[in-house]
Amino acid sequence: MRTNRTPAIWRADAAAPLVETPDHAHLGGRVFISWRAISALMAAALIGLLVWMFTADDFYIQRVRVTGLKTLSAHDVAQLAGLERLHLFWVDPAQVEQALLTSPVIASARVTVKMPPDGVQILIQEREPALIWEQGGESVWSDVQGRVMEQRQERPDLLRIAAEPLIEGEAPPLLDLDIVTGALQLSQLIPNLSVLRYHPDKGLGYNDPRGWEVWFGAGTDMPQKVIVYDAVVADLTQRGVVFRELNVTDPDQPVYCCRGN
Repeated sequence: MRTNRTPAIWRADAAAPLVETPDHAHLGGRVFISWRAISALMAAALIGLLVWMFTADDFYIQRVRVTGLKTLSAHDVAQLAGLERLHLFWVDPAQVEQALLTSPVIASARVTVKMPPDGVQILIQEREPALIWEQGGESVWSDVQGRVMEQRQERPDLLRIAAEPLIEGEAPPLLDLDIVTGALQLSQLIPNLSVLRYHPDKGLGYNDPRGWEVWFGAGTDMPQKVIVYDAVVADLTQRGVVFRELNVTDPDQPVYCCRGN
C-alpha cells in the first residue's frame, strides 16, 4: 500500500547564509593576505628602491677605474670619457668607447658598467710610438701607421726625424706612411743612426760622419738604396772624388755634388 506523504518544499531562508570574505581572514589561527596587499607592498618596495638608486651618491660616478695605462693618466682618460658626476644608469659603454677612440693615443678601449662599488671600469690599449717627429720647434710622436700624438715623456730610444726649417707650422695629424716606413728601415740598416733629416724634395737623409749629406727619398725600398749608397761611396772614395752631397732617391741614377760646384 502506498502511504500519502507531504511533498518536500525547498525554503530559501533555510539555505546557508552567504558570507563576504574579508581581505584578512583568520582560519585555524593563520592569517591570509590578499593579492592586493602583496601588490601594494611590492610596489612600495620598488618605488623605495628606485628613489634610493637615484638619490644615493654611490650611483653617481666620482671615480673611474682605468687599467692598461702606460703614458696616459687615469685623469686624462676620465676627461676623455666625460663621465664625471654622471649616473651609472645613463652610461652608454659604446658611446664612451667612441669618445675615447677620438684620442690618437688610444688604440682600443673597453668600457664596463657594474653596480657599486665597482662602478665604471675602462680598459685601454695605448698606441706605441715608433719615432719622434720635430717640426716648427715642437716634438711629437708617431706610430708605425703615421698617426701623430703628443710626446708625453722623453724617449731617447726612439728614432728622431728633424724636418727642415722651411717646413713651417705644426706637424700634421698623419705622417706619410712612406716617410715612416722608410725611416724605420734606415734605422735598422744603418748602425748607430739616431737622427734623420727630412726635406720635402729630397726625402729622408742624414749627415754622414765622413763629411757629406746623403738623401734617400722615402718608401719601402731603403735596403736597395743603402746598397747603392755604399757602392757609390766606395767608388768615389777610391777615385779620390770629394763631394758634399749624395742623393740616391733614385737608386738607378744616384747624383753627387762636388765641393767646387
